Amino acid sequence: MDKFVVYGGNPLRGTIEVGGMKNSALGILFGTILTNDICIIENLPPVSDITNSLEILRECGAKIKMLSRTSAEIDTRCVQPCQAPYEMATKMRASYYVLGAELGRFGKTKSAYPGGCDFGVRPIDRHIKGFESLGADVEIVDGCVCAEAKEGVLRGTSIFMDDISVGATINIMLAAVRARGTTIIDNAAREPHVVDLANFLNACGANISGAGTDVIKIKGVSRLFGTTYAIIPDMIEAGTYMMAAAVNDGSRVEIKNVIPKHLESITAKLIEMGVEIKEDEDSLIVEKNGRLSKVNVKTLPYPGFPTDMQPQMCALQVTAQGTSMLIEGVWENRFRYTEELRKMGAQISVEGRAATIVGVDHLNAARVKATDLRAGVAMIIAALGAEGRSEIVDIYHIERGYEDIVEKLRAVGANISREMIKEDEASANKVI
Repeated sequence: MDKFVVYGGNPLRGTIEVGGMKNSALGILFGTILTNDICIIENLPPVSDITNSLEILRECGAKIKMLSRTSAEIDTRCVQPCQAPYEMATKMRASYYVLGAELGRFGKTKSAYPGGCDFGVRPIDRHIKGFESLGADVEIVDGCVCAEAKEGVLRGTSIFMDDISVGATINIMLAAVRARGTTIIDNAAREPHVVDLANFLNACGANISGAGTDVIKIKGVSRLFGTTYAIIPDMIEAGTYMMAAAVNDGSRVEIKNVIPKHLESITAKLIEMGVEIKEDEDSLIVEKNGRLSKVNVKTLPYPGFPTDMQPQMCALQVTAQGTSMLIEGVWENRFRYTEELRKMGAQISVEGRAATIVGVDHLNAARVKATDLRAGVAMIIAALGAEGRSEIVDIYHIERGYEDIVEKLRAVGANISREMIKEDEASANKVI
C-alpha cells in the first residue's frame, strides 16, 4: 500500500493538461458492445476505472489492443452476453453500463449489482424501470441483475424519469439505440458525458437527438458499426485543479484541454470567492491572491454545480473568510469526509444534506484518509494549503479517477510525493 505525502504552503505556477473524462469514457467503452465491430477510442484517461472496464470487456469476449497509453482498439465481434465477472463488476459503479449495452445488442444480460464510492443508498431502480418500459423482464438473483427482452426484442417507448439520473439516462440510451421503434426519455440528464455518449453512438450509426436537453429522442436502428472517437476533456479533473490553484497566494495555473462552458458553474463560484479566472477557447488561467471569501453552494444536476466537485469546494471553504453553506442536492450521504478535514482544524457541522463551514485562518497538517474518489482529492487540496506535513492514505480511491496526479501537481510546484506505507503504519491505518 502507498500513501501521498504533502508539504503545504507552496504556490502553484505553471501548466496542467487535463485528460479525457472518466465518466464519459465508461459509458462509451461499454457502448462499443453495441457495434459488433471494431472501435478505436482515443483520449482515454489511464486510471484504474478505465483499466477495470477494459478488463471486464475482455472477460466478455472483446479483443482489446492498446495503441497508446490513452488509445485502445476494441473489437466486440466475439462478445457474449452474461459473462461480466462478478468480483470486477462489484468494484465499480459504472459496470452497470454492461447491462444496457448487452440488453440492446443481445436482448439479454446479467451482471453483478454494481459497486463504487459509497454515498449511501444508490439503487438502480430507475435503470430497471427503463429496461422494463422497453419490454424487458428484470430480476435480482444472487446479487446479480438479470434482464431479458420479451420475445427477444426491445421496443421503443416513452419513459419519464422520476428523478434526474445520469447513470439511468445513459443505460436507457444504450438499451434503446437498437430497439424497434422510437424511445423518448423525458426529464433526462443533461450532463456533458450524456452528450458525448450520444455523439459516439451517432458516429456509429445511431439516430439520437436532444442530448444535452431534458428530452432525448432515440429512433432505433438495426445495427451499429465501428468508428474512431475521442473522449471529451474531463470537467471534474479540470475543476479539481482549478480549486488546487485557488489554495495558496501567488498561484497562477494555466489549465489546458478544457471546454470552458462545461465549467461555468465552478468558475462562477470561484470568482465569487475572489479567485481570478481568465478564459480562452480551450484553456483557463486561475490566479489566487488574498484570502478567499465565503460562498454558499448547492449541488445540482448539470448545468448546476456538480456533486463531484462538492468535497473539493469544501476544502476551499474551510479557510474562506466568514461562514459558508454547502448543500448536497444529489446524494444523501456525501459528507463523511468532513471528519477528515476536522482533523486538520476545519470547523464544519453537518446536518442531513447541509454543512455549515466556519472559515479558519489556516489548516494544520494531519494524517487523513480518502473516503472516496472526490473526497480523496479534497484531502490533497486541503493538504496543499495546510501548515506542515500531511499524509493521505487509501489513495486507491483517488487513482480510480485521476491520472498522474502527483506528477501533474509536482510540475506546477506542489511538494507532494507517493511513498510506501510501512508495516507499522499499515496497522495504524486500520484505526485512523
